[in-house]
Amino acid sequence: MAEITAQLVKQLREKTGAGMMECKSALVEAKGDLAEAEVVLRKRGLASAAKKATRSTKQGVIGLLIADGGKTGVLVEVNCESDFVARTGDFQALVDGLAKAIAEKAPSSVDALMALPSIEGAGTIEDMIKAKIAKVGENMNVPRFARHTAKGYAGAYTHPGAQLVTMVDVVAGKPESASNPVFVELLHDLAMQVAAADPKFVSRGEVTAETLAKEKEIQRARALAEGKPEQIVDKVVEGRMAKYYEEVCLLEQPFIKDNAMPISQLLAEKGKQLGDTLSVACFLRFKVGETAQADEAAE
Repeated sequence: MAEITAQLVKQLREKTGAGMMECKSALVEAKGDLAEAEVVLRKRGLASAAKKATRSTKQGVIGLLIADGGKTGVLVEVNCESDFVARTGDFQALVDGLAKAIAEKAPSSVDALMALPSIEGAGTIEDMIKAKIAKVGENMNVPRFARHTAKGYAGAYTHPGAQLVTMVDVVAGKPESASNPVFVELLHDLAMQVAAADPKFVSRGEVTAETLAKEKEIQRARALAEGKPEQIVDKVVEGRMAKYYEEVCLLEQPFIKDNAMPISQLLAEKGKQLGDTLSVACFLRFKVGETAQADEAAE
């Protein structure tokens, strides 16, 4: 029997796309014969994962976990090929397990996440996902995740189907505010606001100079194309920039439950009810397929 070296396992893994532990097991069964080990994997249905890995994954769900009393929040996108697979209990369990692993282990990247120990037994998370690809017959991947340590308290909103999930981090001056129903409702409403209105920044102060300059240039060109006199173009641009801030800055957006009230006013009123000072530290918004669309646009 040939020695089962790490190099031999690597060769089989590169050839078949199967996980490390599956490759080692197959080599042991094949007594170190590489070709025979490939046959073993094919019989187990594991050697097909590599071919499936080239298929498009535009379905899936966003996993969510709020832990540590609202101090830790996790969003993780897990993709597959069909909505049918995305709705299965096995896929949902995979997503939940990955969210927990991210919360507990705090990996620095997707590659680091893939290298963590499997949440279902031997091998790594990457091995586990490849085994699931072979079992289900669909490609799966994890394009991104976010693990957020809240400055205040994290709240979230999951749109039906879990293809759009948002998280907000709201800071309260008093610890007791966190458990107050008024604050809990505010967290949910703000997360729902982020889902519905898709802001890009919390406030004007976060808008980068580059973004601002580009938008002003667009509005100036638009005003001139509309035939606005040169002497009033600056005022037109100024007016349109106010509208721009209202669209892209969370604090200036009209509240989706009351269009007459900007989010900044909502925070002030809820803070008054609580006898506290509230502010939004940041927000996160994950929608299935966004990374794939960005990659396609870049090509």
